[in-house]
Amino acid sequence: MTEKSFVNGEIVTAIYKTGKYIGEITDERANAYLVRVLAVVNHPTQGDLHNPKQTDVSLFHQRRALAYREQTNVPKNMVRPYDETVIPDYQSSLKAALEKQKQKLNEGGREWDQKSLEMIAELEADYFK
Repeated sequence: MTEKSFVNGEIVTAIYKTGKYIGEITDERANAYLVRVLAVVNHPTQGDLHNPKQTDVSLFHQRRALAYREQTNVPKNMVRPYDETVIPDYQSSLKAALEKQKQKLNEGGREWDQKSLEMIAELEADYFK
């Protein structure tokens, strides 16, 4: 299966680390596209990515979403066409992504879920001040 090619200005979804975003292609690199973030689909997962769902780690990372209009290199295989006609507002999409993640974590009940909720509460206080 061959990868689809994108051009500057095209709107795409892009997975960066554990977050998923809607963005605009601003440049093409050898193995990546430079994507300008316009909205958040899935907020990044909290904790140590090398030891998922564990709290007994040396550092439980707090992971922020990429900021509005922040640009990042996304591997080409993690970029897909955006099929909707409307791009959600960044702040609204960030709030919705956080709510979706909190709902999932509240259903879990594990120590990792609770620690992640604590990290998200701190992020929310910063995001929406």
